[in-house]
Amino acid sequence: MILLLILSCLSLVIWLVLTFGKGQFWRVELPVDPIETPPSWPDVVAVVPARDEEDGVGQCVTGLLLQDYPGKLRVIVVNDHSQDKTVAETRQAAKALKASDRLQVIDAEDLPAGWAGKVWAMHQGITHGIAADEQPGFVWLTDADIFHGPHVLRKLVAQAEHEQLALNSRMVMLRALTGWEKFLIPAFVHFFRLLYPFPRVNNPTDRLSGGAGGCMLVRREHLAKIGGMEAIRGAIIDDCSLASRLKRTGPIRLELTQDSHSLRGYDGLDGILKMIRRTAYTQLNHSPAVLVGCLLGMALVFLVPVLGTLLIPGVWRLIPLAAWALMSATYIPMLRFYQGNLLQAPLLPLVSVFYLKATIDSARAHHAGRGSEWKGRVGSPADSATD
Repeated sequence: MILLLILSCLSLVIWLVLTFGKGQFWRVELPVDPIETPPSWPDVVAVVPARDEEDGVGQCVTGLLLQDYPGKLRVIVVNDHSQDKTVAETRQAAKALKASDRLQVIDAEDLPAGWAGKVWAMHQGITHGIAADEQPGFVWLTDADIFHGPHVLRKLVAQAEHEQLALNSRMVMLRALTGWEKFLIPAFVHFFRLLYPFPRVNNPTDRLSGGAGGCMLVRREHLAKIGGMEAIRGAIIDDCSLASRLKRTGPIRLELTQDSHSLRGYDGLDGILKMIRRTAYTQLNHSPAVLVGCLLGMALVFLVPVLGTLLIPGVWRLIPLAAWALMSATYIPMLRFYQGNLLQAPLLPLVSVFYLKATIDSARAHHAGRGSEWKGRVGSPADSATD
């Protein structure tokens, strides 16, 4: 019991630091639009890697082509060996808007050794889709299952120009409609922001970097400085890898948004766990030692407060209870952001158990030789699929 009390005290200290210390990851703040507009609006090329995306790519392309952007915008969809109607849906969406002249479809070449599938597709879109004499100011990287509202690009470019950003990224609204999605998806974003506190990411003097692959506006000259997408050719977590490289060349920004939405459903609990498993062990650099440290750390932070509250007698129970209360309080803003039930906040420790399981499963899959599995491809970290 003494050990549990000590661990409860340590957990409380951690939650006090996380709640009131530098970063304050839990704050939900939407980006403020710059008052001034750019003197001129640079050309933008949107690059969309797509592999078997017939269910969402039409809506994605429609949203891109309907942007109210004052400058020139064209869209490149890279068909990554799709076996469905991805290309047909892409072309039909542009045709319906009478905007086929602003759409280019590129068929991806075979995936070479050492490249992750999504990164290879983006690389091909940039190198094959943008002519040598074309000089867009920005490349807008987005996924084929994202719908962007009409004002997204205007806001991204205005802020990027105002702050001279190398990268302007948005964490899009993930789908949270089913019971399991409502229970687990807000926590996914919450945990992401715990790992990558946005105030620290956005601080040019802080080494921490992060990005969200569903919406990344990249200044092209800075992309050239790092050597293009080849600089992250084997990255499974391509967004954070790209953000890390770009922050060395200039300031970056990562924010939440309600203007862009993911169209992807997760097919129940297993679908959500599969999404987490895909990158969880990669995030830990495939290190068993880091995995053990992560599991112990999550148990200390999320599970000890519950165990202490239930098992520690007397007034000392207030220590783990205070940690649990702080944990719950920091989760409320994200639940509110997703219009979830605020009574779920104290259940965050239970949610963490699902994420612990997915992380362990991710490590097992890697050591069993299955590596990253997505969209019908199974391979090593350097042979992943487009997502």
